[in-house]
Amino acid sequence: AAPEAPADDALAEPAAPEAPSAAVAPVRGWGSADLGAPTTFVLLRHGETPLTPEKRFSGSGGTDPGLSDIGRRQAELVAASLAARGTIQAIVSSPLKRCRETADAVAARLGLDVRVDEGLRETDFGAWEGLTFAEVRDRHPDDLDAWLASSKTAPTGGGESFAAVARRVALSRDKLIARYAGRTVLLVTHVTPIKTLTRLALGAPPESLFRMELSAASLSAVAYYGDGNASLRLLNDTSHLR
Repeated sequence: AAPEAPADDALAEPAAPEAPSAAVAPVRGWGSADLGAPTTFVLLRHGETPLTPEKRFSGSGGTDPGLSDIGRRQAELVAASLAARGTIQAIVSSPLKRCRETADAVAARLGLDVRVDEGLRETDFGAWEGLTFAEVRDRHPDDLDAWLASSKTAPTGGGESFAAVARRVALSRDKLIARYAGRTVLLVTHVTPIKTLTRLALGAPPESLFRMELSAASLSAVAYYGDGNASLRLLNDTSHLR
C-alpha cells in the first residue's frame, strides 16, 4: 500500500488498454444465452500492519511486515464473517506475509488450503518503501511528480510502475478465472491489485482510482461471466469489523 496523497493507498493506475484483455471479448447488451454460473472473486485486503496507520509506502520491495495485533483481530473477524456466509470455495493469496497471515486465519475457519499467486503481490515501491508521502516529496520531488503524472513511470530506485502491476494482475486474473471457472474464490491481496481488478471490471478510466477507498481487511467482489463481461458486486465492505 502507498500512503494517501490525494487518494487512498494507490495513487494512479493504467488505462485498460495497458493490461491484457480477458480471454473472451465482452459482449455488450442484454444477451439471452445461458452463461452459467459466473466466476466470482471475493477480494480481501489484508489486515492492518504496523505501517498501515502511519500511512507509509508498503509494497513488495520492503521489509514485508506481518499483521499487527489489530490486524490479527481484523483477520479473525473477517474469517468469522466469511465462514458464516459459507460461499468461499477456494483461497488464493499474495505471497507477502501480511496476506498469508490473513489468508491463514480464514483458511483455518473454512477448512481450506491456501494457494499462493505471485501476481497478487503489492507494487514494489523501490526507494520509497517505508517512507511517508511527505518524506518522498522531500527526498525525491521530481521522481514523485513524474510517477504521479504517468502510470508507466516507476518509483525511485528500480521500483515497479502501475502499468507493470496492471499487466501481471490481469494475467493472474485470466489464469484464475480459467482455473476456478464458475466458483467463488477468495483473493487475499493488496490495495493496488484490488483497485486494478475493480477498475478493469468497470472499464473505468485511470482517474477513477483516486475515488476509491480500500480499508484494511475490507471485502470487495467482482463476478466474471462466460461472455467476457464483469460486474462489480461489492466495494470496501467493512461491516464485519463493526
